[in-house]
Amino acid sequence: MKNPLKTIRETKPLIHHITNWVTIYDCANMTRAFGALPVMAHAPEECADMTEISSALVLNIGTLTSEIIDAMILSASTANKKKIPVVLDAVGVGATKFRDEMAAKILDSVHIDIIKGNYSEIAKLAGENAETKGVEATSINADPEQVAKEFAKLRSSIVVMTGKKDIISDGKKIFIVKNGHEQMGSIVGTGCMAASVIGSFASVNLDYCVASRDALCYFGVAGELAAEKANGPGSFKVNLYDEVFNLSDEKVEKMMNFEER
Repeated sequence: MKNPLKTIRETKPLIHHITNWVTIYDCANMTRAFGALPVMAHAPEECADMTEISSALVLNIGTLTSEIIDAMILSASTANKKKIPVVLDAVGVGATKFRDEMAAKILDSVHIDIIKGNYSEIAKLAGENAETKGVEATSINADPEQVAKEFAKLRSSIVVMTGKKDIISDGKKIFIVKNGHEQMGSIVGTGCMAASVIGSFASVNLDYCVASRDALCYFGVAGELAAEKANGPGSFKVNLYDEVFNLSDEKVEKMMNFEER
């Protein structure tokens, strides 16, 4: 898709989040900085209605409760009927039995268009031997590209594995995104923000694999530019928002760094 950022900023899609209480403020601000409109409606009494008027749904199990899982399934059912993209950020899968069971419940109850997580979270969902230390990735005993490809095929979904290099697969092709900077890992929430960015890009591009690739390239480019001006985590975070706000399709096109396999 040509000029996805311009499209987002012109159409201002509404991105409904049922997300992580730790990073909800950052996800809202990052969505807005990219030009989309964030809304966070968690209550089961209204969440499906909010999804009905939205252009994408982003689910994040970082601070899950049983009630929130129920709300996620209600909203995702509405999104499936409406045929808008559903992104699941499988935060912390592999850390506890409850979290593993709830992620599986979501995947078995509704269709998730884009399944996102770090290497160990996706590997655990895919049935590989992997553990998560809190919400941080650990090493996995499998080829991550193969895990992404096979899991995408199994679930008929786009699988996004985030790390030093991001892996995106639709079960056939694989994109390796190399944009980004290590300082993105110095603040809490960039992974959650990335899911919001993916939801924003998927809301304007029906090719969810390309949309996910573009989202991570654009977000990664902003991270690279922010790191050039930052003196530490605090200034990096401020600069990250500013760089996203000042991004353009033309600027990113010159800096995009990915491979297709």
